[in-house]
Amino acid sequence: MINRLIAWTIQFLPERFIWIFSKKYIAGKTLDDAVRVVNHFNAQGIFTTMDVLGESLDNKEQALKFQKNYFKTIKESAKKGLKTSFSVKPTMFGLHRDFDFCHTAIREIIALASGYGFLVRIDMEDSNCTDPELKLFEKLYIEFPAHVGIVLQSYLKRTYSDLQNILKISNPKYPVNIRLCKGIYIEPPGIAYKKKEEINFSFLNCLDLILAENLFPAIATHDKPLIQNCLSLISKHNKDKKEYEFQMLYGVAPLLRAKLVNEGHAMRIYVPYGEHWFHYSTRRLKENPHLVRDIIVGFLVKK
Repeated sequence: MINRLIAWTIQFLPERFIWIFSKKYIAGKTLDDAVRVVNHFNAQGIFTTMDVLGESLDNKEQALKFQKNYFKTIKESAKKGLKTSFSVKPTMFGLHRDFDFCHTAIREIIALASGYGFLVRIDMEDSNCTDPELKLFEKLYIEFPAHVGIVLQSYLKRTYSDLQNILKISNPKYPVNIRLCKGIYIEPPGIAYKKKEEINFSFLNCLDLILAENLFPAIATHDKPLIQNCLSLISKHNKDKKEYEFQMLYGVAPLLRAKLVNEGHAMRIYVPYGEHWFHYSTRRLKENPHLVRDIIVGFLVKK
């Protein structure tokens, strides 16, 4: 309870204080910072997903600035030969205000990325975004089947049904690339599972269908027991190690990550960066209040 209270209060503190926590989970504030981190992971045989931080913007001018940042990131990644993909949040491009503008802005990002052979993943945000983001993905996947992916969240009760709908549009030549995660947004119990065992059951149920239908699963979790169950499903479906990957967040579970890599499993690390890091960090704190201790320890060490 105290952790939750502190996590709620933390958003009102000076940014320099929050950065003590954030620098562990964010590559940095500049593209150079992100490239340095990606190079570090690539040297270890680990893939990455680069994400320019920012969300829920209503200003089209600002959205176009973010688009230019993505253009620059994609071009620099190609120039440096980085083994990476990219993640975009549709609310950064006015998803709720102007769907067509959002579609055009993200389409142009994917069009550029596809020319270099990169994949761009449409991120999944809170439940108010689920329907329009699935609609957006479907339009983009039909046009760029080899270069666009989607995220599904197992804690939403609708996710298995959403997965069945995705199967209807999947191109056998370019199986849909699905990042399957538990979900981090705070949702009402009427639409979201709350108990860990329910969320994990949904996760495995969805993964079982993804594997059975020969889609490409990007298994995003830091839950060690859940990962063991995922490996059992992979074995059940006799999948080659090129037919799936694990994904983790930058700065989280490095020992578990190393274990999976050493066992030969493909690993991709989510690498967020950018000037708009503050809201990403405070949201993570509110959703994971136990992380507050990292701030307190970091502050005391600095002092």
